[in-house]
Amino acid sequence: MTAPHATPISLGLLAQPTRFLFFTGKGGVGKTSLSTAAAIALADAGRQVLLVSTDAASNLDEMLGVPLSNQPVAVPGVPGLHMLNIDPDTAAEAYRQRVLAQLEATASSDERATVREQLSGACTTEIAAFDEFAALLASEGNDTGHVFDHVVFDTAPTGHTLRLLSLPKAWTGFLAGNDRGASCLGPHSGLKMQEARFNAALAALSDAALTTVVLVTRPDPRPMQEAARTALELRALGLANQRLVINGVFHASQPGQDAVADAIEVLGREAMDQMPDALAHLPRDEVPLRAFDTVGLPALRALLGGGDVTLRAPAAAAGVPLQAEPLAALADALAAKGHGLIMVMGKGGVGKTTIAAALAVGLVQRGHSVHLTTTDPAAHVQSQLDGSLPGLRVGRIDPRAETQAYIDKIMATRGKVLDDAGRALLLEDLQSPCTEEVAVFHAFSRVVNEARSAFVVLDTAPTGHSLLLMDATGAYHRQMTQQYEGSANSKHIITPLMRLQDADMTHVVIVTLPEVTPVSQAAALQDDLRRARIEPWAWVINKSVAATGTSDPLLQARLVGEQQQAARIASGLAQRTYVLPWLAQPPVGVEALGWLVAAPPAVTGDLLSH
Repeated sequence: MTAPHATPISLGLLAQPTRFLFFTGKGGVGKTSLSTAAAIALADAGRQVLLVSTDAASNLDEMLGVPLSNQPVAVPGVPGLHMLNIDPDTAAEAYRQRVLAQLEATASSDERATVREQLSGACTTEIAAFDEFAALLASEGNDTGHVFDHVVFDTAPTGHTLRLLSLPKAWTGFLAGNDRGASCLGPHSGLKMQEARFNAALAALSDAALTTVVLVTRPDPRPMQEAARTALELRALGLANQRLVINGVFHASQPGQDAVADAIEVLGREAMDQMPDALAHLPRDEVPLRAFDTVGLPALRALLGGGDVTLRAPAAAAGVPLQAEPLAALADALAAKGHGLIMVMGKGGVGKTTIAAALAVGLVQRGHSVHLTTTDPAAHVQSQLDGSLPGLRVGRIDPRAETQAYIDKIMATRGKVLDDAGRALLLEDLQSPCTEEVAVFHAFSRVVNEARSAFVVLDTAPTGHSLLLMDATGAYHRQMTQQYEGSANSKHIITPLMRLQDADMTHVVIVTLPEVTPVSQAAALQDDLRRARIEPWAWVINKSVAATGTSDPLLQARLVGEQQQAARIASGLAQRTYVLPWLAQPPVGVEALGWLVAAPPAVTGDLLSH
């Protein structure tokens, strides 16, 4: 069948686009789809365009059918369009080689080995990825010889992107006040050689004639609030040229005939009418909700009104129930474990915070004490609960607080035996932006250890950021096992990674939406975890149209794709599958979250009638 016609729209941001376009926003709002569609539209208009992903969990390869590369690759079917992915590992190795090349020819093999060891941590990976990003902003040449009219950035979810965009100012400030010693990135010359690049990047970001930040949101209060906070923080960083795109604006196909469709339209309209002041005065574009998944060139062109998309009916008959249990059954199964770490993971915007908060409330309802915490820089757990519950302790791994605590600890231990000059040098080194990565890992380790005797529910950051944390966990494990290899203590070492690999202690719950990209990314996340010998315990399909019983034609059209993805999941991706319907009313507050993990009638009846 053919999807409802894609009404042509003209994004105002494409009328007179700046050279650099940053698409940012809360996970799941459609940054990748819109940035890719915009890049295609610019290329179709005859421009030379480079589409760049700064997300470690990018799915540009699936959307465009082109393998990701850290060098610009031409996109077949779109003359003038190239794409690249800033791969952290590749960037880190290239950075190491550049720093090693700066060493004097007389440096010994031991000295070179020491430098390489200094450059092996997570902070080097971050600065190396940023270095690639800064080179693009500094308009430095690339290996293809192409000169691009526009560079479109598809960024990671908000918290990670804010850190990325704050790094030019952070590193230029750090370098300006640091002219001695060695940082966590090795000999200081390795950083100093990049200083001109960082300064050029900062200048480009701050130039309204060069850079536009496109804040992407959905017609929903929560992503709008996050977009508003982002707008204010970016203005403070000097990025004042901003535009707003509201994606997925829904209009009921047959007003008054479907309660779910009517409620979704009303809530979207109310959210747009009451949007925060930081957004209300921005130039604005609206993109309607489409019936199709934005995978492939026809769908991406149709997203902005460039044609129709034909949807193939699924092999399964329409109306076949999902092979999944309600969320209450998941809470029951976890409660039976008695204690442990429950890690809720997935792509940004799939509803991890909602699921994590609901499971925490469900465990308390079943008689357990629970610590609910988060590693997500955006930290929405407290606002999701919107209240308190006896037996539930809520916290967060706050990067700023953890970094300061880590600095204080190091200064009180290693700095205790140093003279004033040594302490000043140590403090200077600890104030580099990469110290945060180390501090967050230590806080994460404490949380993992706590789950030995109690329930800890961890709402993780979006996939890419979480995988970097997993990398740090693996690096620490390798360091400890090598350090104690062959010693009497080697058999008694238990690292955080070993606890994550313990199926009796850690239960990973992967959350996805019943759409092509989220399911593919959930499967990729599962593969990454399995390579680390961490076996996911269950999947949750969130925002299921099939579970609502809607009759709206547009939502029914989306149901076709949902059935295909549900079949993928049921065919062997998940050991256990649970489902939560697409709710007309966001489940905010302890009471609403409690309904999600109560008996199934309470979910499909009460919540959908709000």
